[in-house]
Amino acid sequence: MGWLHSLFSPLRRMWVRAHSERRNRRGMHILYKDVQSCQDEDVHVLWSILIDSHRHPAVLKLKL
Repeated sequence: MGWLHSLFSPLRRMWVRAHSERRNRRGMHILYKDVQSCQDEDVHVLWSILIDSHRHPAVLKLKL
C-alpha cells in the first residue's frame, strides 16, 4: 500500500495547488473589477505594485 500512497500523494498535492490558485485568481478578478471602477489614481498605483510583486518567476523570466 505504500506504493499507492507514493503514487497518489503528489497527484493530490498538485490537485489542491491547482484548485487553490484558481480560487485565488477568481478573488483577484473581483478585486480587479473593484480597482478598475475606482477613480482614485493612488488605488491604481497600489494595484500595479501588488500585481508586480505577486507575479510568478517564470513570467518574470519571459519578460527579460
